[in-house]
Order: sequence, then C-alpha cells, then structure tokens
Amino acid sequence: MSSSDNSDAGAKTGAGPASLRQVARHAGVSVATVSRVINGIPNKASPETVKRVRAAVAALNYRPAGAAQALRRRESRIVAVLAASLINPVMAAITASIGQATRERGLVMALSDTHEQADVQDEFLAEMRAQSVRGFVLLGAVDSPELERLRQADIAKVFVNRPDPGDVTSCYAGMDNLQAGRDVARAVLKRGYRRAVLLHGSLDRTAATLRFQGIREEFSAAGLPQDALILATAPDTNLLEVGRSGMRQALAQADTPCLVLCLSDTLAYGAFRALNEAGLEAPGRFVFFGFDDLIFNAWVAPWLNSAFVPAERYGAAVMSQLDPQTAKAAFFLPHQLSIRHLPNV
Repeated sequence: MSSSDNSDAGAKTGAGPASLRQVARHAGVSVATVSRVINGIPNKASPETVKRVRAAVAALNYRPAGAAQALRRRESRIVAVLAASLINPVMAAITASIGQATRERGLVMALSDTHEQADVQDEFLAEMRAQSVRGFVLLGAVDSPELERLRQADIAKVFVNRPDPGDVTSCYAGMDNLQAGRDVARAVLKRGYRRAVLLHGSLDRTAATLRFQGIREEFSAAGLPQDALILATAPDTNLLEVGRSGMRQALAQADTPCLVLCLSDTLAYGAFRALNEAGLEAPGRFVFFGFDDLIFNAWVAPWLNSAFVPAERYGAAVMSQLDPQTAKAAFFLPHQLSIRHLPNV
C-alpha cells in the first residue's frame, strides 16, 4: 500500500483529521481545485469534478480549518452569544433556541454567562472580536467599555429581550415589553382590580423598565391615583430574594392589595414564598401576574398568570436580525397572556 493510501485510510478510520491534500488525492484533482469547490469560488471545474470533490469531503469527513477560513473571509462560523444569567430559566430557554437556529444554518454558537458583571462581559466581547465572529447576540447586556467599542464596530449585533442599555436605536429582537406591560394592566383592570403591589428588580434600562412604564401608563389612563400601585423591591440581583423581600415590605403596610404584579415570574416565586412564610394563604386571597411564563409554571404554579413569548420563536428572529439583508431596528415577537387564575372582583 502506498503512503498516500495510508494517509487516506488513516483519515477514514479516525487516526486524525483529513487534510486538504488528502481530499485532493482522493478526488484525483489539485489542492487548488478542492479549495475553490469548498469555498464556493467560481471556477472552470466540471459538474463531475465538483461532485467528486464533495464525495471525497464526505468520505474523509473533512472539515475546513475554522481559523484559516476566518482569516480569508474576515469572519468565522461562530456566533457569540452573551447571556446575563443562565440560571434564569427564560435566558436558558432562549439561548437553547438560538443554539438550534445557528446549527440549522451551519454555524457554531460560543456562549458566555456574564453574571451581569461588566468586566466578565468585556473579556468575552474582546476575545470573540479577536476570533472574527460572524455576529454578536447580547441577551441581557450591561454598559461597559467593550460594549461601547462594539457599538461602533461594523459587525452584526442584536440585543435580545433587553434593549441596548446605552442606545435605544440598536438592533433588537424580543418581546415588546412596553406593550406587554400595558396588556397585563388592561387584563387586570378589566376584571375590576384597582390597586396592586408592583414588585420589581432593577429598573436601570432593563426589560423591566418598559414593563413598569406600560403598567403605570394604563393605571393612569384608567384615572387611578399614583399610589394605586404600591412599589416594592430590594437591592439584590437574585430575583427570588428580591420578590421575597419586596413582598415582605408590602405586607408591612396596612390593607395590602390582593393583586401582586411582578415584572418577572421569578419575582412572583419569591413573593409566593414570603406569603407562605407569613402564614398567609397563597394563592388564596392573592392573585399573581408575572412575565415570561417559565417552562414549569403549568406544572407547579397554577396560581401564576403571565405575559410571554414562546422561547422557541427566538432563534429564527435572532438569525434574521443578524442578517444585514433582513435586519431592522426592532423585531417584536408577538406575546401572549397565559391566564390561569384571575377572578373578577
């Protein structure tokens, strides 16, 4: 057996990755021809030659070197996805949808959990830019120096479910949080509720900021005074603890409303815990409305109403926003209201 035969056999039996030269030998063509076929560069190769090259690529399980392709094309197959907190079930579900969408398009997802920390975010952004990634998906970004540099760069980027904290005109995909807040308020006002506890976490240019604004606008439009909404929060990034502490604040007041509006479902879980710890019947006399409809709500939280966008819809929307030919300023995915327990009063 010749040395070239040994090389091809080794590639096919998993002794090591096949090389461009081995593919050329297998197909009986030059290395240059293989390169042009693989990279889709127009050439004079016959359809039969193209077919042989592709058959050789499949037979030897050849994969082009990503770094070399990135240098030639000035971009790679990598889509960099930044998530603020993967412990959040909503972010994890959205990320899974984006991962599936990238695979369907022959791309690879690189993922980092920044834990809402600017320095961690900047490290990831800088490294991914050095890798000439295809684009950036920012699921819960915070302001940082590297994010500002990314805004100025000529590279595809989309902010998902939380708008760009420093530029409201940046490319966006996700829920129309302002409208969702209005729709939640309309739903409870229609059923006769006129007062509510409004639990929130950070309102520093987050999705919650717009949800908060939408709810307040509708309560005001209904002619209700500003104190019809009892605001409650706590200085913590763990939304379970924020909901728990915020609900305790509300219970300390006289005549606590029975309606509890939470700007995320995670806050609602914390509030529910606070009620149980206080020996109060929950859901009993309390009615809860949240946002995002966590995947397990239908199983363990029949008391929780929620406004949401199905997570599986995010992947295609994000890919559309990363494509310069289809991107637009905002891609609002239609939201729904999941009504489980919202009696009239």
